[in-house]
Amino acid sequence: MKHIIKIMTLLVALSALWIGLLQTSIVRRSYTLVLPIYLIVCLGCYGLLMVGIGLMRFPTCPQEAQLLQKDIAEAQECLKQKGVDVGGF
Repeated sequence: MKHIIKIMTLLVALSALWIGLLQTSIVRRSYTLVLPIYLIVCLGCYGLLMVGIGLMRFPTCPQEAQLLQKDIAEAQECLKQKGVDVGGF
């Protein structure tokens, strides 16, 4: 619930800033009208950057990989015993 309140507060503050810029002539009106689009594009770029950094720093776990391969082999044996053809994995 607290997270929603923070997001709503941020949205209200950004909306108030945007409306204030629209009413004053500090920034050109044509630039001010597209500010929400720029904000969405920037947030999308930030999200892609965070996903990319997360993928670059993704830890490898060799022990877990071996356990996973063992579980896969056990599942294949169980399926073979029940008469299911698992291919040649």
